[in-house]
Amino acid sequence: MTGRKGSPEDMSLIIVYSLSKALAISPLEIYKMPASLVMDLLSVHKIMMELEQEEMDKLDRQAKSGVNKFR
Repeated sequence: MTGRKGSPEDMSLIIVYSLSKALAISPLEIYKMPASLVMDLLSVHKIMMELEQEEMDKLDRQAKSGVNKFR
């Protein structure tokens, strides 16, 4: 999971869990979806998380630079 190889079953569970949390739907709904849709949604979710992290990093840098101005 953090750089390690997981079994296909473990990876499947992680995908289902991640998407069900991100989309606020039942894991059973994920299982009903075509695999291609699941992978597309997972890709979009990853991109959104990366964008969110970039914004958080930008705000953190701005806050740190603002603190340094007052010293």
